[in-house]
Amino acid sequence: MTSLQIPHATQPLDGRMPDGDPATAWSRAKLGYKQVSPLNRRKFTIVVVGTGLAGAGAAAALGELGYNVVTYTFHDAARRAHSVAAQGGINAARARKVDGDSLERFVKDTVKGGDFRAREADVFRLAEESVRVIDHMDAIGAPFAREYGGQLRTRSFGGVQVSRTYYTRGQTGQQLQVAAARALQRQVAAGTVDLRTHREVLDLVVTDGRVRGVVARDLRTGAIEAQPAHAVVLATGGYGKAFFHSTLAHNSNVSAAWRAHRRGAYFASPSYLQFHPTALPVSSQWQSKTTLMSESLRNDGRIWVPVKPGDDRPANEIPENERDYYLERKYPAYGNLAPRDISSRAAREQIEAGRGVGPLRNSVYLDFRDAIGRLGRKTIEQRYSNLFEMYADCTGEDPYVVPMRIAPGAHFSMGGLWSDYNMQTTIDGLFVGGEAGWGYHGANRLGANSLLSACVDGMFTLPYTIPNFLADHLNEPLLDVDDAAVQQTVTEATARLDRMLAIGGRTGSDRFHRELGEILYQGCGVARSEEGLTKAIGQIRDLRQRFWSDLRVPGHGQQLNQELEKAGRVADYLELAELMCVDALDRDESCGAHFRVDHQTPEGEALRDDENWCFVSAWQHTPGPEGQPGMPVRHAEPLTFTAVPLQTRNYT
Repeated sequence: MTSLQIPHATQPLDGRMPDGDPATAWSRAKLGYKQVSPLNRRKFTIVVVGTGLAGAGAAAALGELGYNVVTYTFHDAARRAHSVAAQGGINAARARKVDGDSLERFVKDTVKGGDFRAREADVFRLAEESVRVIDHMDAIGAPFAREYGGQLRTRSFGGVQVSRTYYTRGQTGQQLQVAAARALQRQVAAGTVDLRTHREVLDLVVTDGRVRGVVARDLRTGAIEAQPAHAVVLATGGYGKAFFHSTLAHNSNVSAAWRAHRRGAYFASPSYLQFHPTALPVSSQWQSKTTLMSESLRNDGRIWVPVKPGDDRPANEIPENERDYYLERKYPAYGNLAPRDISSRAAREQIEAGRGVGPLRNSVYLDFRDAIGRLGRKTIEQRYSNLFEMYADCTGEDPYVVPMRIAPGAHFSMGGLWSDYNMQTTIDGLFVGGEAGWGYHGANRLGANSLLSACVDGMFTLPYTIPNFLADHLNEPLLDVDDAAVQQTVTEATARLDRMLAIGGRTGSDRFHRELGEILYQGCGVARSEEGLTKAIGQIRDLRQRFWSDLRVPGHGQQLNQELEKAGRVADYLELAELMCVDALDRDESCGAHFRVDHQTPEGEALRDDENWCFVSAWQHTPGPEGQPGMPVRHAEPLTFTAVPLQTRNYT
C-alpha cells in the first residue's frame, strides 16, 4: 500500500456503453444516435486540434459531411504530423488469409495483449471498423504491398499468431498520413475546413462544464487568438516524450491534453506507458531522442545476447552455442514476436544481468543472418530496405553484415484523456481521438494497432458521435470572442507565458526535461517499485520547484520563440510526470507495461489482481497552492469481460 494519501471517489464512473452484447454494441449505438440534417450542419463549428491520422481523418470526414471545421497544427503542413513515424503496418480483421484469423480472434488478441485493462466493447468497434479502414485507405491512395495476384499482402506483428498487418514496406505511417492529409486538403480547397498551421493550442474555453472553444498562439508572431466552437476534438498524440529520450519527435507534447485535464477532463491510466523493445539504444548523454526500429523487423530478425556476461567479442565471432535467443527460449509459441511489454522486460533483465552488448552495454542484438541465409538478401531488402538504410545512417553499421543493436525505449502511451464509449471526455462537448485517448489498448498496445485506432477514431467513430452531441445544440450561437469566459481564458494563457518569461533564471528548459527523463526512467520505467515511485514523486516536485524559480527563456513572447514553446511543454510534463507516478503507486498490481516488482509470478511475469483492480483509473485534477496541482482524485470505471473471459496471459 502507498504511504501517500490519495483520495478515491466512491461512485463508479459510467462509460456509457450500450447494454447487451459488446460484439453488437457499435451497430446498436449508431442506430440510436441523433442526427443533424445536411442543411443544419453548416450552422455548427467544430475545432479539431492535431492533423495526424485521427485529427486529419476527423476534420476531413466532418468537412465532407458539411460542418464548419477549424483545424490546428503546430507544424508547417498537416502531413508533418507524427503519424508518419509509425513504420511497420496497420492491423485489420479482414481474415483474407486461411490462417484462422477472424474478428473474434482480433478482439481476443487485443484484449489479452492489453492484459485485460481495456474496454471490451471498444475493442469490438476497433475490430469491426478495421475492415473499412483498410478499404478506405487503399481507395484514397495508400500504396499497400501486394501479392503477385494483386491482393493486399500482410505480415505478423507481436502478440499474434496470424498475419493481419497491412503495410507499405517500413513507411506505413508516412504513406497513410500522406493519404489522410490529401483528404484533408481536399476539404480545405472545398472551403469546409479552415487549416491553421504554426498554431499551438494553449488552453480550452470551458463554461459550466462545457467546452466552448480554444485559445491558441501563432508560433511565428506570438499573437494569441481565440476560436469559439460548438465542439472540440483533441487528437494531439501521446506523452512518451515526458521521458525525454523517447521514440517520439522532439516537438511531441502533452500540453493541449493537459490543459484539458486542468479544465476538468479526467486523465486515464497515465502510468500505462509502453517501452518499445526495438528502439536504438542511447549512445550519448547529449542525444535528444531515441530512434524507433519497426517491430516488423522481428518477423525475420532473431533477438539474442551472449550467454557469457561481459562478452566483448564482435557479434559475428560469438558461436551459435554461446548465444541465448532468450525470447525463443522463454516464449516458444510466439518467440521474437512476443508482446512489447514482455519483450522489453526480457531485454531489461538480460541487460541488468550483464549480458548487454554495445559500447555502453545497454542493448541486445537483432540478427538477420539466418533470414538472409534462408531467403536471400534481395527478399530482405524488399521487406525492410528503408529501415536498414535508416539504421546504417544512425549507427554507421551495416545490418546486412552485423546484427542491429536494440534496446527498450519510451514509446506509446496507452493512457490518455478518459472518454466514454462516444469518445467524449468528462467535459461536455470535448472529444478525444487517437493516442491522446485511452480506450482500446489497455495496459499494453499490440504492434500495428496504433495506426488502426487513430484511423478508426478519426474517420469512422467521431463523425458519428459528434453529431449525436450537436443535435441537442441546434441554433445555439457561438460565444463571441469578447465574451468574458473567452477573454478570461486568453488572459490566463497569456499570464502563464509572461510568468515563464519573467523568471530570469539560469537554466534552459531542455536541462530540466533531461533531468525529468532520468527520474522517470529510473523510478517509473520498465519496472516500478513502491520505494522507487515514492522517491520519484519527491524528485519531480523538487525539480518542478526549481523549474519555476530558475528557468531561463531568452527573448519575448511577441515573436518566434522556440525556447518559450519548449518551456511551456516541459512545465506540463513536470505536472504529468507526478500523476504518472501517483497512478503507478496507487495501482497495487502488475498489468501489461505497468510492472511492479512486488507483484510478479515466480517466473517473473506480471501478476494482475483482478479482484481489486479490474478497472480503469481516471484522475480528476485538484488545484494546489500557487497554481500547482494538488493531490488528484481517482475515479474508477469498472471493466467487464464477456467475450474474452479474464485469464492469465500465457505466451509460452
